[in-house]
Amino acid sequence: MTVTRQDADVIRALRGLEDSSSSVRLRATLAVGTTPDPRFVDKLVERSAVEPEFYVRDMLTWALTRHPVSLTLPVLLREVRSQRGQARSQALHTLSKIGDCEAWPAITRTLLSDADDEVARSAWRAAVVLVPEGEESALATVLVTQLGRGGRETRLSLSRALIALGEVAGPALVAATTAPDPRVRAHALATQRLSRDPDAGFESAIEEAKRVVALGGSGQEGP
Repeated sequence: MTVTRQDADVIRALRGLEDSSSSVRLRATLAVGTTPDPRFVDKLVERSAVEPEFYVRDMLTWALTRHPVSLTLPVLLREVRSQRGQARSQALHTLSKIGDCEAWPAITRTLLSDADDEVARSAWRAAVVLVPEGEESALATVLVTQLGRGGRETRLSLSRALIALGEVAGPALVAATTAPDPRVRAHALATQRLSRDPDAGFESAIEEAKRVVALGGSGQEGP
């Protein structure tokens, strides 16, 4: 069998994606994205699930966005059901970058409340991008169930997602300010403050919210 120059380039690029050197993997991914080919899609998604370097993963996502949605979408939708956390997270991240609303049904409540913080954060970001008009309020209701979870980055990601939904998230946040869990109340209050004053800073908003909660307030009291 004769191997064409194009076939040889494809084989070289596919091997480069698995090289032990991250710089080689990065260059290979750049080459794949620069010259898209349907034969790359499965390998790009497969590599995204195991790639240890953030900047290479980011390039893998870019390379996938360079391929036709008709090819990438089915593979990514399958990947969000993977048992591997990074596979789910990266697939969701890539779906948010592609922005095709046909992916919306895959953003399930299970993913939005995934026990893996990275997966949940990716699901929140994807949900805000993909949510159909008219379903924002229902999405906000699900998102507020995650208030108070995780560390700073996780809580900040959730606050940003709720703020991105705009005014429709208001009622759900107000309800959360009276939740039994003080962490939920503080997170809800901090999100409200950030929504009103984006320059306040998350740490400042959280500390103020904690003080309000410690004093027994909900932050919704009138003057």
